[in-house]
Amino acid sequence: MNAEKLKHLQESVRIGGKGTARRKKKVIPKNTAADDKKIQLAVKKIGVSVINGIEEVNLFKDNGEVICFNNPKVQACLQSNTFVVTGHAETKQITDLLPSLLSQLRGESLASTLGSLSSFGAGAKDESKKVEIDEDDEVPDLVENFDEPSKTEVA
Repeated sequence: MNAEKLKHLQESVRIGGKGTARRKKKVIPKNTAADDKKIQLAVKKIGVSVINGIEEVNLFKDNGEVICFNNPKVQACLQSNTFVVTGHAETKQITDLLPSLLSQLRGESLASTLGSLSSFGAGAKDESKKVEIDEDDEVPDLVENFDEPSKTEVA
């Protein structure tokens, strides 16, 4: 090896001044506690309030995965429509959670969830699991013209 090249390599791995030990790489410690404090300060500036009593949070992704939080800490700011969910998260497939989701959903939300499942190719296999929505829940169309009486009123 060339002496100049060797000296250059020695200079590049030295962290401190002239009498310090050489290392192969500079190790930067990761301080997650400081990151958590920064996040909490940013969340506090938004003005969130803690929501108690939430046992589970499921976030549905477009690719058919679900991010599940069990016993999370949920904070919300209704003015800015911001929710903060912190805790241990697990990523699962939507087909694994389907039995527990069906018992929690009702009506229109169940139909939309099953519709999104069919787009993932993981829809309900049996015809008996399909849910029909009552036609009575829809808002009826307007039949009469309600502007006519207001036009005939004398001021």
